[in-house]
Amino acid sequence: MKYLSIADDVRLGENVMLATFINLYGCTIGDNTKIGTFVEVQKNATIGKSCKIQSHTFICEGVTIEDEVFIGHAVTFINDSYPRATNISGGLQTEADWKVEPTLVKKGASIGSGSTILSNVTIGENAIVGAGSVVTKDVPKNSIVAGNPAKFIREIIYE
Repeated sequence: MKYLSIADDVRLGENVMLATFINLYGCTIGDNTKIGTFVEVQKNATIGKSCKIQSHTFICEGVTIEDEVFIGHAVTFINDSYPRATNISGGLQTEADWKVEPTLVKKGASIGSGSTILSNVTIGENAIVGAGSVVTKDVPKNSIVAGNPAKFIREIIYE
């Protein structure tokens, strides 16, 4: 397709819907997932089944997104707590100079537009992250968090 950058090592499930102007390499995307315009998914990132990834989102190496997750517009994931351009010798850093820090988004979670998700956190099952939030620590399942830093707002009650 025109205006798609999909590397040969990408694993796409059945019925994946891809918008134009996306960049995918070395990642896995599950069945029935929809990827919006201007999304980048890096190597060693995994997106589960029946997810919806909105436009302008960046999913970096080390991020695992389970099934049925909603990611709003312009969500950014981080995989390094102390990023640097150069190594101790002054040369540009390579993969040998740092370690990928993981992030996990559990089944059914929703992340609001404009949020930033730091590394080494888990967003619990069915949790909701409010738009514009900065998630700096784990989010409990079935809870709503919002703000900078994201703070617990309330539990989601299912009746």
